[in-house]
Amino acid sequence: MGSQPHPLPTPATSAGRDALAAILATPERAVVALDFDGTLAEIVPDPEQARAHPGAVPALAALAPKVASVAVITGRPAGVAVRYGGFAGVAGLEHLVVLGHYGAERWDAVSGTVHAPAPHPGVAAARAELPGVLDTHGAWRGTWIEEKGQAVAVHTRRASDPEAAFAALQSPLASLAARHGLILEPGRLVLELRPPGMDKGMALAEYLREVGAGSVVYAGDDLGDLPAFAAVEKLRSDGVPGLLVCSGSSEVPELADRADVLVPGPGAVVAFLSSLADRL
Repeated sequence: MGSQPHPLPTPATSAGRDALAAILATPERAVVALDFDGTLAEIVPDPEQARAHPGAVPALAALAPKVASVAVITGRPAGVAVRYGGFAGVAGLEHLVVLGHYGAERWDAVSGTVHAPAPHPGVAAARAELPGVLDTHGAWRGTWIEEKGQAVAVHTRRASDPEAAFAALQSPLASLAARHGLILEPGRLVLELRPPGMDKGMALAEYLREVGAGSVVYAGDDLGDLPAFAAVEKLRSDGVPGLLVCSGSSEVPELADRADVLVPGPGAVVAFLSSLADRL
C-alpha cells in the first residue's frame, strides 16, 4: 500500500470553505481549472524546458473522472501546453480541455485537435522590432524572447539583474505593444505582448457557462491569473461556489491576498489535487 493521502487544507475564508463543501457534496457539477506554468509546472529559467510536475498527470487522471471537467488555462499555445504537460492519450483525461493563449486556442482530448484563430498581424510586427528595443535599452544580454504564435514574450529571469531588467523594459514594451494594437501582460519576470480581447477570466467564465458548472476550483500563480480570480469572485456573488488556490505566495502577493488556499508551489498543488481525488 502507498502512503496515506495528505489531508485537504482548510480554506482561510468562509466562501472558500463553502465552495470546498459544495465540491465534495456534488463533485459531478464541479470544474477544476488550473494554470500551467508555476501551478502544474515549476517556473524555470528557460520556458522551453518547463514540464508538468511528475505527479500532475496521475493526480489529474485520478480526479478528472470524478468531476464535471478539468481545464488547463494558460498563456502558452494550447499544443505546447499539451506537449509539455504530457496530457495527450492519458487514461482518465479523455475529456480534458486546454484553453491556450488565454482562451483564444482550445485543445480537446476527446478529438486531439487544436482550434485556433489566425495570428494577429501586430504580433509579427512587434517581434521584428523586439531585438532593437532590447538593445536600445541595454537589456539584450540575458533576456530571452519566447515565440508563442499568438503572442511574443520577453523573459528577464536569466539577466544579471532580473528585476531591474523587468522594470526597465515595462514602459518601452508597453509602447511597442500599443503601436501594433497589442497589450502588455506582465508576469513573474516575463513581459508578454499579446492581442487584446481575451484573458483567463473571460476564458474561464465562458467555459463554465458551456459546461453548466455548479462549482469551480481555480488554481494559479501569477498576475495573468487575477482575471480568473475575479471571474470566480463574480460567480460567488451570483451564488456559484468557487475555491481560489494560489500556488507559491511570495512573488505575487496580489494573488495570494485573494486566495482561499495558499500552497507553496506545483508539488503542493499536485498534493491538493490528489487529496481532492481521494476524498471524492
